[in-house]
Amino acid sequence: MSTLIDIKVPDIGDFSDVPIIDLYVRPGDTVAVDDPLVTLESDKATMDVPATAAGVVKEVLVKLGDRVSEGRTLIRVATGDGAGAAIRTPAPAPAVPAPDAPAAKPVGGASALPAPVGLPPTPQLGDSIHASPSVRAYARELGADLAKIAPSGPAGRILKEDVTAYVKGVLTTGATPSASGSGGSLDLLPWPKVDFARFGPIEVRPVSRIKRISGLNLARNWVMVPAVTYHEDADITDLEAFRIQINKENEKGGGAKLTLLAFLVKASVKALQKFPEFNSSLDGDNLVLKKYFHIGFAADTPNGLVVPVVKDADKKGIFDIATETGELARQAREGKLKPADMQGASFTVSSLGGIGGTYFSPIVNAPEVAILGVNKSTTKPVWDGKTFQPRLTLPLSLTADHRVIDGALATRFNVYLAQLLADFRRVTL
Repeated sequence: MSTLIDIKVPDIGDFSDVPIIDLYVRPGDTVAVDDPLVTLESDKATMDVPATAAGVVKEVLVKLGDRVSEGRTLIRVATGDGAGAAIRTPAPAPAVPAPDAPAAKPVGGASALPAPVGLPPTPQLGDSIHASPSVRAYARELGADLAKIAPSGPAGRILKEDVTAYVKGVLTTGATPSASGSGGSLDLLPWPKVDFARFGPIEVRPVSRIKRISGLNLARNWVMVPAVTYHEDADITDLEAFRIQINKENEKGGGAKLTLLAFLVKASVKALQKFPEFNSSLDGDNLVLKKYFHIGFAADTPNGLVVPVVKDADKKGIFDIATETGELARQAREGKLKPADMQGASFTVSSLGGIGGTYFSPIVNAPEVAILGVNKSTTKPVWDGKTFQPRLTLPLSLTADHRVIDGALATRFNVYLAQLLADFRRVTL
């Protein structure tokens, strides 16, 4: 005898009427406890609904696109003796072509990597793709099309490792989409394979997870974004004197400490408001102009750079921004940043001022269209019309996507930003 168990939508907090964006089972499938059955997506998060009992799926009471709330029955599972009688006979696996057989041409001429031999084909359940929400988010972050990725997980499920392997393959072969999305190839030579031990002692260290992920993003952005870097010097003599004065006044009272980064973030917001193209993203042939001002900043950690985001920086004061950036940087060093803390940036500031350097060319953090690099300020002699005066000068390096921002616009942005930093009263205008 078998027992029928209803698997329902669990407690999903304050959300209701959320859509089903993925459905992983059909009648006759066998499931184990904790196997994902469906994926729900609210306006803030996605979540898998797991099986709470092992057995055979007797009925699927929902379909893709249905909207459900807590308590709605999703799947009916048969457990116990006799449950296995309903197991569907799997279709025979497709024959694997001989090694010298010509590869099938992708539909529509789009470039795609061939699936490794022996991997199961992606199940065609209403053309759905089997991948967890975290894997989907990872693929979106890297700009990878899940439909082109060969799965290696159970039941044709795409794993995070599959996404990483696919993106590495695309970068190696140079098969990257053009601005119009039609695809293309750079015809790059294969990466050189060298036995370094032949030439002397070596030590092999694994690349940190953060550097592996950021490396894939940076390689994609470097190849796909026609970026140009523009340099400008900002006179921050008065601003630095003001910052030091305020910090001394607050020292005894234990108030927040102002940082130059906080002023850079606030000045960047003012410049973005004047030049909205810098606060945009390309979407095919359209330019998406953002009405929010979320500023990312590069934070140095023992495992590599991460980019926390100050949300709604236009609505926050200098002290608030200084406190928030300090707290986010601390969490970054301790590895406690949440994914939400690193999402949604519309513009990024990468400051190396605490280390040194003169100028550099930061890589645009796509889908943003510009990034501001800052180095260590130095005192330089500046001619005032009568004599040379010592002025504290901050090097600015603005990298911009030339498809959106040409040289004249980028230079105007840089000059305006330098004016704001030279006389911060302009920020209030």
